[in-house]
Amino acid sequence: MGKALLIVNPSSGKEKGKVYADRAHQALLKRFDEVEVKETQKGGDATEFADHAAKEGYEAVIAMGGDGTLNEVINGLAEQEHRPAFGFVPLGTVNDLARSLGIPLRPDRAIKALETAKKRTMDIGKIGDTYFMNVLAAGMIAEAVDKVSVEQKTKFGSVAYFAEGLKAFTRHELLDFELKYDDGEWSGDAALVIASLTNSVGGMEQWAPEAEVDDGLIHVFIITKLGLIDAAKILPQLALGSLKKADSVMYFSTTSLEIDCKAPDVKVNVDGDPGDTFPIKIEVLREHLDVLVPK
Repeated sequence: MGKALLIVNPSSGKEKGKVYADRAHQALLKRFDEVEVKETQKGGDATEFADHAAKEGYEAVIAMGGDGTLNEVINGLAEQEHRPAFGFVPLGTVNDLARSLGIPLRPDRAIKALETAKKRTMDIGKIGDTYFMNVLAAGMIAEAVDKVSVEQKTKFGSVAYFAEGLKAFTRHELLDFELKYDDGEWSGDAALVIASLTNSVGGMEQWAPEAEVDDGLIHVFIITKLGLIDAAKILPQLALGSLKKADSVMYFSTTSLEIDCKAPDVKVNVDGDPGDTFPIKIEVLREHLDVLVPK
């Protein structure tokens, strides 16, 4: 049965991380001989905890938190020779990875599912010497979302992201991008560039319905216009899962991707948090992790 590590972000889920921690601990004891619990206090703690668990030969690392906490855990596991199975209880604002894997969004149900969860493989993306599990976004809307504080997320949830994104949306601002991918190159002005490993982006599970978590591909959407009229055309196609057919959207899939932005000091948003400035190079590590999902 082995040993598992439960990493808890106490500030996630509108401060409910501690509330669910004991329930998760008890559920995991039905599956593992020993379960160690550690709480994060600052950024980087989850990465450090996961790194230690991998080096000590733990069988599984379970995270309780939002997408930022999950990203940290994945960064702690990605380069290890022994990579424990990765499981999680979603307590974030959006929880895209949970949506993509069919993990219940209600914490109590996700905890219960861990008792009998099975392993499946998942891809992760690599940017330089860091890793991500879901989505990379670039453009003025992504820049605006980066301004949402922890306090705003705790108080207002997804509404905080929507409010900041709407401000950027109404400014109609475009950036000059250059992209290189498996089958060619693209350059031009765009409102938003999204590179996703999964089908769910920003809580929208029909963003890339053809995407699988272990298909070895980056699914790239370039939105060249995003005024009110453009949005009115895009939204119905997004609801139907056919966003790539919209007139102002270019779509392709690739195993590697290079992106540059001509505007100075623009940062990419990675799994919901600010990342590096451009240029960046992305590659997919196919089936790199085992993840625990409901039977």
